[in-house]
Amino acid sequence: MRGEQDFVKEVRGITGGEGVRVVYDSIGRDTYAGSIDCLRPLGMMVNYGNASGLVESVNTRELTLKGSLFFTHPSLFVYMRKRSDLLASSRHFFELVEAGVLKIHVSQSYPLAEAARAHADPEGRRTTGSSILVP
Repeated sequence: MRGEQDFVKEVRGITGGEGVRVVYDSIGRDTYAGSIDCLRPLGMMVNYGNASGLVESVNTRELTLKGSLFFTHPSLFVYMRKRSDLLASSRHFFELVEAGVLKIHVSQSYPLAEAARAHADPEGRRTTGSSILVP
């Protein structure tokens, strides 16, 4: 969804007013309130990025009043504290890719010489999906 759209209204319309079970939010501060408003009761917001800035505080009373909602901000580093955990999860991931269970879709690729644009485009909200740099 693009910034000019009312994403809460769109999500509520698509779900018949129910809201969604999970929101994965990589934007942060600018979309926090709307992301919370997209959740159904007992829903979970996963804030995994801060493109617009940090979510400085989470009002636990608000989470209660809006349906006993859950909020988490996971860190990849916790999941790979031990090298053996990193290797095991990497092995599992690549097995799923090789088996065709996970399909990797690249929405745009950039030559390495255009690395600055590859960073600027997502910041300017000119991309969707995954981007890669190609040597």
